[in-house]
Amino acid sequence: MRVSLPFGGLLATTAVATMVVATGLATPAHAENVTIRMAVPDWPPTRIMKQLADEFYQAPSGNTVTLEPDFIPWPDYQNRLSASLTSGEQRYHMAVSDSQWLGQFIEGGYYKNLTDIIAADPELQAIFDDLNQNLVDAYSTYPHKTENYYGFPQMPDVLITYYREDVFCNEAEAAAFNSQYGYDLPCTPEEMNDVDWDMVRDFGEFFQRTAGDELAGATLDDDFFGIAYQAGKGYDFSSMQINAFVWQHGGNIWDETQAPTGQAEGVVNSEMSVKGFEHYLSLLEYMPPVVQTGSMDIFKVDELFRAGKVAWIIQWIGFAESAISADTSTVHDQVNFAMAPGLRKDDGSLDRTSNIGGQPFVLTTWLTETEEQEAIDFVKWWLSEETQLRFVQAGGQSGLQSVYTQPEYNTFRPWNHAFGPSLDWQKDVWHVPDFMELLIQQQEEFDKAITGQQDAKTTLDNIAEFQQELLTDSGLIE
Repeated sequence: MRVSLPFGGLLATTAVATMVVATGLATPAHAENVTIRMAVPDWPPTRIMKQLADEFYQAPSGNTVTLEPDFIPWPDYQNRLSASLTSGEQRYHMAVSDSQWLGQFIEGGYYKNLTDIIAADPELQAIFDDLNQNLVDAYSTYPHKTENYYGFPQMPDVLITYYREDVFCNEAEAAAFNSQYGYDLPCTPEEMNDVDWDMVRDFGEFFQRTAGDELAGATLDDDFFGIAYQAGKGYDFSSMQINAFVWQHGGNIWDETQAPTGQAEGVVNSEMSVKGFEHYLSLLEYMPPVVQTGSMDIFKVDELFRAGKVAWIIQWIGFAESAISADTSTVHDQVNFAMAPGLRKDDGSLDRTSNIGGQPFVLTTWLTETEEQEAIDFVKWWLSEETQLRFVQAGGQSGLQSVYTQPEYNTFRPWNHAFGPSLDWQKDVWHVPDFMELLIQQQEEFDKAITGQQDAKTTLDNIAEFQQELLTDSGLIE
């Protein structure tokens, strides 16, 4: 991906820095060649990071520092990172880690505690002061929401709405929708930002068409569907969306910040949690039939939308670039974006509580003094306002409030207006070492409900019972 850099001031600053290094003023006689090997998932935000590092990064030490990412496909990433860390090979100096893995790899002795380093470094303290607090809680702290810090945001990510503007803004479709439902079909992002789950149900019903039907003035040659969101059995692909419904209905998952007195039974399967899960399940009938197989993961949602099969989806903001690229999307010139929907409250406002995505940087525990300092300096460069603006201009996101609140931010990509306001609604799933066991069992149970094998209450009862026993055995529940 080519990086667009319209800000002359940023280029001028870089040019000055380059001249200083070129004249030898910043290069000590003992300069070294240092390679930072980093495990990263293979997707645009990490590819952009590598390109920016190669083009712009100059270590303040005067050393020649090269970022060497190991790009690993997402489906294999956790397994391969875990295999490397636990093997003793000590291959990586840094990793881009899902926040959920913090407890497992911290307790295993692989991720470095950065608390003292941050406390001694005013630049890092300033960065943390500038970060949205929900990102600090999710990406940096372990135990969760304590003042023990292990990570820095690499790519903040949130779930947002992608929709077919040509379909939602079509006059004939709008007139038919209004006649059937008694309110206007949203067209602009501002209108789509006020969508609640009842409206999503209507979108799903209204836009469900079969081959040969008319849609926005054209005859369909294939079936078409109104809505889609994550409902996949793999990894966390249903949990990420189900958690939002549970939280918005006033329910909860097991809350690790309440350990050891916080319970799973009576919380995970509370009446409100069941109601939220039932709401999630009720919308599946309006989705493409692949949802019935338990394979509606984030990649399938993305694929169906880019192929022009769905009118409206919820997807991670990190996938948005592929939706507007002519190389990857058949609807690239017909897409617009908005915040994810929410549950309408009595006062008319929306509860948009959602499960945060994205990943932090972490440092491993076996770095030499030089490697550690170079890794920290790289993080400070990455989280500088100048670099973050470049990242955003290239399609990434920034968790720095000083960056995402700038008026220019929303002009860089058509989805950026949905990012900043979404951050304040973000919560996270567990970070404890038992995360993967909790997740695997939960995903299997969710899949039974998604594929029609059992009801919502039975599902959450089974999950609550399993979690109560596992977490009690682990000492996380008394």
